[in-house]
Amino acid sequence: MACVERCRCCAESRRHGSILYNILRSEERAAWPAGQVPRRGQASGGCPCGSRRRVALRSPQVACKAASAVLVKTLRFVQNVPCFQELPLDEQLLLVRSCWAPLLVLGLAQERVHFETVESAEPSMLQRILTTRRQGEQTPPRGPAPGRPHHGPGGPHLPSAGEIQAIKGFLAKCWSLDISTKEYAYLKGTVLFNPDLPGLQCTQYIEGLQREAQQALNEHVRLIHRGDEARFAKLNVVLCLLRSINANVIAELFFRPIIGAVNMDDMLLEMLCAKL
Repeated sequence: MACVERCRCCAESRRHGSILYNILRSEERAAWPAGQVPRRGQASGGCPCGSRRRVALRSPQVACKAASAVLVKTLRFVQNVPCFQELPLDEQLLLVRSCWAPLLVLGLAQERVHFETVESAEPSMLQRILTTRRQGEQTPPRGPAPGRPHHGPGGPHLPSAGEIQAIKGFLAKCWSLDISTKEYAYLKGTVLFNPDLPGLQCTQYIEGLQREAQQALNEHVRLIHRGDEARFAKLNVVLCLLRSINANVIAELFFRPIIGAVNMDDMLLEMLCAKL
């Protein structure tokens, strides 16, 4: 059994001396910028048998429907914050564009949304090289269509197992803390009012709102969890973990399977201006 489950990288290492391997490897190395070619045995994103594996939702209709409902509820929460409504529309959109993904993941944790993934079959190195060559010979390179993300010849960028594990680890952390509704609200306020975004005009006002959200969270924790002096620090760890959440991964995982290559900025603007 141990031999069957051995990492596939071991099998790849045994092929290093083959002629085909060296030909394909030279093609792959030619695509790397000068000075950035990885050493033998060092993959560009780690072991392909581990966190680098590409995965997809096991039940996309169920998980995507749940995520869409959470996104609507999240934007409704944002719209109902009085201080947020007082901001100019361009400031509102800038804030939402920057934090919709962490807010959504907080919402998934609050709603206790569970999802499972399955490994997705990827084309081999030979298939990728031949496909790239064929497309390069048949059609001249063109830029992505307006409002559409560019994914390259390999199609959409499926999330990796490591990226999904980061999301699931965050959800597990929130569930282990049994975060209350008020705590989630204060955490969302802290995430929403980010004064460090470039292009903001009301920086001091937004910084004050973030500070108020943190103070309210601290006071709530001291009142409700008097015996747990470390709880406020634990909740701030949750905020730190949110920084590892990639918005592109969230969009690819929960929205592309049902609505295709959507431009999230356009969708957020439409939802923000609508009465949810």
